Amino acid sequence: MGVETSLLSRAAPKRIADLNGPPGWPVLGNLLQLELSQIHAQLEGWAKIYGPVYRLRIGPRDALVVARPDLIAGILRDRPDGWSRLRTMQAVIHEMGIDGVFSAEGEAWRRQRRLVAAAFTPSHLKRYFPLIERMTERLKERLDLAARTGAWIELQTMLMRYSVDVTASLAFGIDVNTMQQANGALQEHLDQVFPMLMRRMNATFPYWRYIKLPADRAFDRHLAAGHAAVKNFVQIARDRIAENPALAERPTNLLEAMLTARDADGGMLSEAEVAGNVFTMLLAGEDTTANTLAWTLYLLHTHPQAWDAVVAEVDACLGADVIPRNVQMAGGLATIEDCSNESMRLRPVGPLAYLENNVPTEIEGVALPAGTFLLGVMRSGAVDTSIAADAADFRPSRWRVAASAAVEPVGNAGDRKLIAASMPFGAGPRVCPGRYLAMLEMKMVLATIARNYQLIEVGTEDGAPPREHLAFTMAPVGLRMKIKARAN
Repeated sequence: MGVETSLLSRAAPKRIADLNGPPGWPVLGNLLQLELSQIHAQLEGWAKIYGPVYRLRIGPRDALVVARPDLIAGILRDRPDGWSRLRTMQAVIHEMGIDGVFSAEGEAWRRQRRLVAAAFTPSHLKRYFPLIERMTERLKERLDLAARTGAWIELQTMLMRYSVDVTASLAFGIDVNTMQQANGALQEHLDQVFPMLMRRMNATFPYWRYIKLPADRAFDRHLAAGHAAVKNFVQIARDRIAENPALAERPTNLLEAMLTARDADGGMLSEAEVAGNVFTMLLAGEDTTANTLAWTLYLLHTHPQAWDAVVAEVDACLGADVIPRNVQMAGGLATIEDCSNESMRLRPVGPLAYLENNVPTEIEGVALPAGTFLLGVMRSGAVDTSIAADAADFRPSRWRVAASAAVEPVGNAGDRKLIAASMPFGAGPRVCPGRYLAMLEMKMVLATIARNYQLIEVGTEDGAPPREHLAFTMAPVGLRMKIKARAN
């Protein structure tokens, strides 16, 4: 148990209270200094002042902030036995009724992980690629209209609808088709969950359990609508299995697999776990992939040479096709993969990890009683200019050079360290099971745009760089896009 011994100091253990950290107020500590939507940037800034392991006081409670990638990686490898998600986060997720593989711990996580991971393997994605292809064709129809009319595209809205449609089709066998709806109702309900989760898990007192503010009442309506949609998805899958009992032996998607595994094993997955995982997949598919795509399009537009390299690769790979027509074609888009990885290094949608230890341990000579609150700052090591002078620059080629060098040449050591420090999908046993689907979606969207359109503008209305906004996931604020059809 605990972080690997190679990462532990053998000096006499200190307490968190002995560490340096930002000065705060009596009783309140640093609470009044924290701005939730910018807390990731604040913690990164303090790491530059107080070092990669420092103290944060949240009311009467001390938290350990860790911004060193080797330490974070060791902690993530020690999950779920040594470390788990913060208990207050688990409690909020539970009362929202969205428990799934993301929030589960211990044996419950192991049971659910097996099913979820199987649904997102590369072989499964290859089998159901026609569903992703169909969703991408719908996306192109929307892009064609915007190119003809010169209309601005609200990037996150469009990309979230695409991601929800892909996830629902692939994982649940249900065509929700938010892409072609005037008001993507399901996606609009889902949009409310992560911001409220962020607000409640960071609250010093669970006021909403005793009194509902207008924002809480509005959220409850969105949550109820989301649960109603999930309940309908589950019933549709049950009806499908009842009509075709062979699906119990050979389920065709994640939802059928969860339902039949539960029924066959006499309660392997509870009704709440099934519904929670449906909700979890929708949320994860909507928010994380869409925000990464938005950041990547912005960075590509502001780096025309990188965009030109993407266009050249897509033209060569797709030939006469307007979108990738098979997994092999999408898999060959290495430049897009490099650009996506570089975007996730610079703008990770999950810049903070909220964790606590299940057993007493030590990190860097600091004794941590069980239940210590630890904040993992995920980006600091991946953009550290002491490792590489251009660490803050968008340079996708660093991924190709570092990956292809059989013997590390002079100058690549920094790139390799930056890449090793980038953990956008987490690390260890709980690495994101949807990472293959996320990368495939990014390749499909970026290839479709590069093949068919010119990027006229990707930016904010006032032309300023998009502000980072953390609402559990980190999103660009106000990004929009204008395109026109390519001449050829």
